[in-house]
Amino acid sequence: MIGIIILCLVLLFIYAPILILAVYSFTDTATIGTTGNFSLDNYVTLFTTPELSEMIWGTLLLAFIAAVLATILGTLGAIGTFYSKKRNQLAVNAVNQIPVVNADVVTGFSVCILLVVVFGISKDSFFPLIAGHVTLCAPFVYLSVIPKLKQMDSSLYEAALDLGASPAYALRKVIIPQILSGIVSGFAMAITLSLDDYFIATYTKPATFDTISTYVVNATRGSQTEIKTALWALSTLIFIIVLVIAILMNVHLKSQSNVTGKRGAQG
Repeated sequence: MIGIIILCLVLLFIYAPILILAVYSFTDTATIGTTGNFSLDNYVTLFTTPELSEMIWGTLLLAFIAAVLATILGTLGAIGTFYSKKRNQLAVNAVNQIPVVNADVVTGFSVCILLVVVFGISKDSFFPLIAGHVTLCAPFVYLSVIPKLKQMDSSLYEAALDLGASPAYALRKVIIPQILSGIVSGFAMAITLSLDDYFIATYTKPATFDTISTYVVNATRGSQTEIKTALWALSTLIFIIVLVIAILMNVHLKSQSNVTGKRGAQG
């Protein structure tokens, strides 16, 4: 009983601010804590202001590109590490932990120095920004794929080669289907991390480009009340979308586990 109470308090502490923000996004008040009337003006402003629309679509495109590249690199890295020698596995696993535990501000500053200062690549090319986000996301994709590889029978790849399959064909037809759920989870996590990032984007983005995180921080310092309250609506939409995706993924994984269990019982 005590455990349930503690769990409820933790969930309340986490989700109560989000729910309060969601409620006030449907009002015409500009200050949280004051009463207001029901209104959809914040959502109208969100979708009709060109500045906000460009910022949202730009952030989504950046997150998609970075997630695709990070998923490819993280998946190939995980597969290569899994089939390498034990000493190499330990070395790669240790190196992969550095970006995970490292502060984002350090990663962003390091990427900026390496690409912009050392190699002279302009921020306006978006290359430092994309490289920074890939550096942030790829290690988490690696961590999502490695457990699936460990659950897979490692002899399947060798068996496919013995039966005449080429390495590329065996990779596509044998390994990828076995670890697909880990790849999808890593891709979803990469998108979330890219959308959430602030420090790396601050150091590497072009001066005329803003992500959702950098825009929100700058907007809270400004005096445009309509923009501030429209961001309440944006936060609410992001929470709802993430919640729906998480529910759908859990339902899909549960259905897959039920199918696997039934096949095992029949066998």
